[in-house]
Amino acid sequence: MTSLRRSVMLFLACVAALLPSCPLRASDTQTSHVVLLRLYDTIQPISEQYISRGIRRAADTHADAVLIELNTPGGLLDSTRDIVHDILASPSPVIVYVAPSGSRAGSAGFFILESADIAAMAPGTNAGAAHPVLMGGTADAVMKQKIENDATAFLRSYVARRNRNTDAAQDAVLNSKSYTESEAQKLKLIDVIAPSNTALLDAIDGRTVTRFDGSTVTLHTRNAHIVPVDTTLRENILDRLMDPNLAVLILVVGGLLIYLEFNSPGTIIPGALGTLLVLLALFALNLLPVRYTSMMLLIAALVLMLLEAKFGAHGILAGAGVVCLVFGTLTLVAGPIPELRVSIATAVGTGIAFGAITTFLVRIAFRARRNKVLTGPQALVGSIAIAQQPLDPRGQVMVHGELWFAESPAPVSPGERVRVRAVRELTLLVERIPDGHPTIV
Repeated sequence: MTSLRRSVMLFLACVAALLPSCPLRASDTQTSHVVLLRLYDTIQPISEQYISRGIRRAADTHADAVLIELNTPGGLLDSTRDIVHDILASPSPVIVYVAPSGSRAGSAGFFILESADIAAMAPGTNAGAAHPVLMGGTADAVMKQKIENDATAFLRSYVARRNRNTDAAQDAVLNSKSYTESEAQKLKLIDVIAPSNTALLDAIDGRTVTRFDGSTVTLHTRNAHIVPVDTTLRENILDRLMDPNLAVLILVVGGLLIYLEFNSPGTIIPGALGTLLVLLALFALNLLPVRYTSMMLLIAALVLMLLEAKFGAHGILAGAGVVCLVFGTLTLVAGPIPELRVSIATAVGTGIAFGAITTFLVRIAFRARRNKVLTGPQALVGSIAIAQQPLDPRGQVMVHGELWFAESPAPVSPGERVRVRAVRELTLLVERIPDGHPTIV
């Protein structure tokens, strides 16, 4: 037993002596992971919320990096500033990767690309054409210069800190320059060209990057576990509503359903559904740059259509209303890129269809209100009755094959004809028809 105990103690001593010479690294015990965000969309408030949520997710899970796959035509400058702010303030290093091949980082996307700790592009991509567009009209020379100076100052504020080519970056703003991936790398606007996410993460593994706050971080991204962050149902719905064409169509359909409810009170479903659609459209338009002068055109169009239905101006007022509706819809959203504006096809189609349907329905409603009631006691007003008893002042008359009590201000003999002038409860108020007076209603 003594020799066995001695052998065990000797074995444990040898193991203890070897342990200090083989320290375990954190990378051996824990696999690094990278949070993946896919931004294949215009830059607007909903896409900004998605990026912000993804960066917070990376911070909460202590991700080694955030990888943003970018493919965008551009978007709103305010949303771009918010995204850039989130990237610069991110606790985890941010990699912006223009991918897959054929993608672009146009306009606002170029600002986002240059704000990253690592800027990368896939083969067959381009970035740039970032000249700011004034929303709502044409700017004079002074205002144009102010907008350009503000945009370039914003870009310089972080491009210089990232040790990238400030002059080339400003050229993308001032002269709308656009660069291929090889041109961007040659001009030191990006750091890496890679064909895939895996190749990109392998290429930057071991690099030391200087964060915007001045701290340095060494990237450990080789064989990293990529954790994609998907958009939520709420973000998907709101993102679809950010399409101005869809928002306008929803607004028009909602307006027609509400009109149907007013024209046929008590149906409930058209009114409730129409109200929901109008509220959704107004919510989406509230997030977009809307021209209020165009809203006035839409209101004027509705007024002109109502006047056409009331006065019957041979289509002149309705035509003017359709023109106002088309121009109002076409200029309603003052987006900086075509993807954030109402298309001509949508404006013309919506304007003509809505104008024709509204004018037709309103005209029918006005005619219905002017027509004589054809049901109930009120339908007897104006009819010819024959006295069955002396009316002095009350007796019975025959009208439409029915016996009714009637009152007459003047005596009426049996067999005489009288005209129904009004109905009071279940009594007809009649008057004697003078001899020779036409009896056709």
